[in-house]
Amino acid sequence: QVTLVESGGGLVQAGGSLRLSCAASGRARGCVIMGWFRQAPGKEREFVSGIGCDGNSYYGDSVKGRFTISRDNAKNMLFLQMNNPNSEDTAVYYCAATRYNWYSGSYSSEHLYVDWGQGTQVAISS
Repeated sequence: QVTLVESGGGLVQAGGSLRLSCAASGRARGCVIMGWFRQAPGKEREFVSGIGCDGNSYYGDSVKGRFTISRDNAKNMLFLQMNNPNSEDTAVYYCAATRYNWYSGSYSSEHLYVDWGQGTQVAISS
């Protein structure tokens, strides 16, 4: 069982920046692929970004060029730097972990992720 705890959410103006963090604990399986998802009110949960153990990163189309995912394996931390957010980025953001340290397919599939955090609310004011 891996416990994921997100932090860093809040209210920020459009065009500003915000950094989300995710602390992982209880992991006994080494480095695994991790990702961020989000869910806006009335919408389905969607993939934001994923990162492999080799540092390769993938992004949803709506955040490409604005958000950056990173990780600190030594500290079991995952980050999401959100630059130039807009009102459509308002959502609850979830940190998630897979059981794979490598995967040849898309990182965007929810079924890959077996551990989820409780989420952190991000609100972007226009």
